[in-house]
Amino acid sequence: MDSSANSLINPDARMGLAGATAGAGATGQPELSGAGVGGNFSQRLSGLAQMRGNPRAPLIFAVAVLVAVVAGLILWSRQPDYKVLYSNLSDQDGGTIVTALQAANIPYKLSDGGGAILVPSEQVHETRLRLASQGLPKSGSVGFELMDNQKFGISQFAEQVNYQRALEGELEKTIQSISAVRTARVHLAIPKPSVFVREREAPSASVMLNMYPGRVLDEGQVAAISRMVASAVPDMPASGVTIVDQDGNLLTQQNSGAGLDATQLKYRQQIERNTQKRIDAILAPLFGAGNAHSQVSADIDFSRTEQTAESYGPNANPQQAAIRSQQTSTATETGQSSVGGVPGALSNQPPQPASAPINAPNGASGAAPTTPVSDRKDATTNYELDKTVRHYELPQGGIKRLSVAVVVNYMRTVDAKGKVTMQPVPADKLTQVNQLVKDAMGYDERRGDSVNVVNSAFTTDIDPNADVPWWRTPDMIAMAKQVATYIGIGIVALILYLMMVKPALRRAFPPPPEAVPAVASSDEPILLDGIPDSERIGGVGGAEGAAALEGPGGTDLLTFENEKHKFEKNLEFARTIARQDPKVVATVVKNWVSDER
Repeated sequence: MDSSANSLINPDARMGLAGATAGAGATGQPELSGAGVGGNFSQRLSGLAQMRGNPRAPLIFAVAVLVAVVAGLILWSRQPDYKVLYSNLSDQDGGTIVTALQAANIPYKLSDGGGAILVPSEQVHETRLRLASQGLPKSGSVGFELMDNQKFGISQFAEQVNYQRALEGELEKTIQSISAVRTARVHLAIPKPSVFVREREAPSASVMLNMYPGRVLDEGQVAAISRMVASAVPDMPASGVTIVDQDGNLLTQQNSGAGLDATQLKYRQQIERNTQKRIDAILAPLFGAGNAHSQVSADIDFSRTEQTAESYGPNANPQQAAIRSQQTSTATETGQSSVGGVPGALSNQPPQPASAPINAPNGASGAAPTTPVSDRKDATTNYELDKTVRHYELPQGGIKRLSVAVVVNYMRTVDAKGKVTMQPVPADKLTQVNQLVKDAMGYDERRGDSVNVVNSAFTTDIDPNADVPWWRTPDMIAMAKQVATYIGIGIVALILYLMMVKPALRRAFPPPPEAVPAVASSDEPILLDGIPDSERIGGVGGAEGAAALEGPGGTDLLTFENEKHKFEKNLEFARTIARQDPKVVATVVKNWVSDER
């Protein structure tokens, strides 16, 4: 409650309460305790009213909040800046590193659900070196260091298992070095070697990749991982490597020969796009940008063909032909005297030696002439023939057929009056366009290529908002929404100013009271609304009342409205005390009456 209310009630109340207290103390009646309690209660109500009526209370509260915020910011700024020491740690490595940090008395924090460990920024490098000297963090996969501590007398099976585990761990470390891969798991299926060739089986591998959020591997990277794993294991084909991601999606494309894979489709689209760019580039200078559009459809042959041809032809010049082989044989049979007679021991005798001399002349007597019975000669000659062996291996991706469709817009013409009209393109110019398109695409009639050029008016330049009123166009609607947003923000700001800021300013900085003429005579009381000013000031009369009415300059006086409002507040306060403790009020009135007597 303000000072005027205190001056109106408190002086007489204090006097009455003092008298009531003294009288009660003399007579020992129970009114004493009631008067004391009522006085304390009234004092508490008066203090609360003063606190509520203080116009600078909001300002004090705001200053306190500001001081608290500044103090909190200062304390927060003094906290050390934490940076990541290690991230993407397994639970085992994380627990080991936390234990080492606690032993070294290094402060730390956990983030990302325990997957990352943070330490003060000035201790990051030193802590990493200290943990590295202890062999931390340990990777989840074990490589060939598993073979360092081999036990004596280990079996061949256990040694083979350790080798396979070490090979899997090394592959996992290598795959994890790829930027998009977070973790990797490799499983190798290496069959037992056999001495029989028919019973040999090729090894295979399965790779599980855990990718970073928002990252994927393209086809080239997947193929590189497959080739790398296949190259690390002897006799493993690249087709025997299967790669999947953390969602179970198959990354390796197994080409079964049915249909096209992604690489072939991409190659086909690239050929179509390059052909279309060449056609558009040659037509743009003739008709302008956007007045000619083309579409290309390519039929690509992805079959892989190998063919071997062996042909034989007659020799062009037999005399100059090369002889492969030649064989000649001669057989001659001559006649001899035969033994005749009856078969028997004497007739079956071997022939006797000739009795005639060897050099006897022909027709000499004493010997029978010898004449040939048959003479045979055989000659065989083999010549080399003209032989041609051809081996054909047709490459994949050959173009089987190209189909091109071109649409050309009408030509824009301007007459002498400046009127713009759209006219069809002349036939001779369309013929030129057809020939240009064929040359740009690499037209081949034997392949069955086709070109279709059509001249038609385009309708893309029609404004869809031509018949819409200006105030319903999209631009105007967007502008209206933006203006409405700004107006709404201004209204909210104005409401906050009128409801919160302006009342706080009035309470913190009240306007000065209006100046009134000085009182000529102080003998007669000044009446405002029929009430003496001495009563309004709290019963203070004479010089004290005049001093209370005067301000620093001696002429300031509260306005009539303020005085009336304060009087009503004082009257309501007195009524409240009377309702709560009527005995105290009765004692005060009794003292007033006794004083007047």
